[in-house]
Amino acid sequence: MTVEKLPPLSGIQKPKGPLVLAILDGVGWGLGDGGDAVARARKPNLERLWRSSPTVALAAHGTAVGMPSDADMGNSEVGHNALGAGRVFRQGAALVQDAIASGRIWHGATWQWLMAAVGNHQPHTLHLCGLLSDGNVHAHIDHVLALVAAADHAHVARIRVHVLADGRDVAEGSFDTFAAMLEAALHSYRDRDYRIASGGGRMAITMDRYDADWPMVARGWATHVRGEGRGFASVKAALQQLRQEPGGNSDQTLPPFVIHDDKDKPIGQVQDGDAFVFWNFRGDRAIEITRAFEEAHFHAFDRGPRPEVRYAGMMQYDGDLALPKHFLVEPPVIERTMGEFLAVLSLKTLAISETQKFGHVTYFWNGNRSGLLEPDFEEYLEVPSDRIAFDQRPQMRAHEITDLVLQTMAAQGPPDFIRLNYPNGDMVGHTGNFLATVEAIQVLDAEIGRLLQEVSARGGVLVVTADHGNADDMWMRDGKGRPLTDAEGEPLPKTSHTLNPVPLTIFDPEHPDAWRLRDFAATGEVPGLANVAATLFNLLGYVAPKDYAPSLIEVRAP
Repeated sequence: MTVEKLPPLSGIQKPKGPLVLAILDGVGWGLGDGGDAVARARKPNLERLWRSSPTVALAAHGTAVGMPSDADMGNSEVGHNALGAGRVFRQGAALVQDAIASGRIWHGATWQWLMAAVGNHQPHTLHLCGLLSDGNVHAHIDHVLALVAAADHAHVARIRVHVLADGRDVAEGSFDTFAAMLEAALHSYRDRDYRIASGGGRMAITMDRYDADWPMVARGWATHVRGEGRGFASVKAALQQLRQEPGGNSDQTLPPFVIHDDKDKPIGQVQDGDAFVFWNFRGDRAIEITRAFEEAHFHAFDRGPRPEVRYAGMMQYDGDLALPKHFLVEPPVIERTMGEFLAVLSLKTLAISETQKFGHVTYFWNGNRSGLLEPDFEEYLEVPSDRIAFDQRPQMRAHEITDLVLQTMAAQGPPDFIRLNYPNGDMVGHTGNFLATVEAIQVLDAEIGRLLQEVSARGGVLVVTADHGNADDMWMRDGKGRPLTDAEGEPLPKTSHTLNPVPLTIFDPEHPDAWRLRDFAATGEVPGLANVAATLFNLLGYVAPKDYAPSLIEVRAP
């Protein structure tokens, strides 16, 4: 689709300094009680912004970001898609659900190609690997159960499942329940040889992203493909032992395990002629294991002999790189993103974050496209993330991100638009460490204070928002919102995202009265992340694209 040159907005001029969008990843507005790390943190800069500048709550979960239902949490992938595209697209979770419900997935070329290798009682094995969870952020247990049922229908004699424990998008400790559910389902196919063959925690093996920790993927390859690692007679036996060891008390960091037969041999080694499906639908933590299967010239780690298998993903994880070559469900097609319009307008852009969220302000923001859209007008900066547990250093690399932004703003010919992501609220929030998450929010507040000073000095505009909630609720709760407690009466820590709204604030020191928020209550609308892009265009002095979700502001000439 063509990207037209946007007309100027009557009476509005582009700010003298840059328009800066600061995304506080995982910082929503919660209940304000003892489980709300955002509320508990000392944050004078954010509170002053929320109190004195135009501020609105945005929906950042469910159908507002393309998820199947409003019971589904938002996440950084879909959040940045919506922020950068200005519209809501049905996302991976919804697209896979639709494909399974309609049966379309089983009639597609990829499923037929897989079944040609392992169906009709052939001796080869179908391997299924992915996150065992109902979080619907990276994967859903219903999807792997559907794959198993369809494989049985196709007369697949042997399935081996390689499971990854979650504990981030769902309750910590829930893996044991999910594994038992899956085992019961596999055992129900009594005339089939369907078993769990290996597993481990998502932050221990397999699911690295952005080339941050390839040894994770190497451990996953050894565990799932080669069947190397500590052997156990059953998943139950593995969990009983590993839960008592370092890392084993957390699903996220559960050490890898391999199931052995009665001769102490792994039951699930991948062999030539097998088929292998990675059932995660989200791309960022699926690309590296996919590369290990598909790249002929691979140097990230020593794979050993690479088995000749038919490999497929639930979706294509990177369209530009065509990874994987075969996939079961078409990903969303996101065109006419904000970045494309900015390039047509010849506006200079800087996108920056640390490694953990770098792909979100680039790849996901640009509608799942890799690389620069327009090298003459864009610059992407990545600050390497620390390789330690995030609650051990809750400041992460926020200070370094701000340093680079301030240097860029002070340079000759600064960008017109800067977008940055501070990962602290999300990455530290996922650890379940309440005090560390409070500290992370306080770090963010200090960095926002630094941005406020420079934006004021340069005549720019600062917009502060988030992509979803996380740090705003660190307690597990029942259906009435009451905290769930342990045997000592202490609230159980929550490591997953929330359904809470996120704030958006517009700080324009040059024209503090120029921007008035639309009266959404009067129209019955619920504003969401998709409304942000049109708002940013208005703040830059341009009419937003007609097919974008409407701007959050009523424009009045400064």
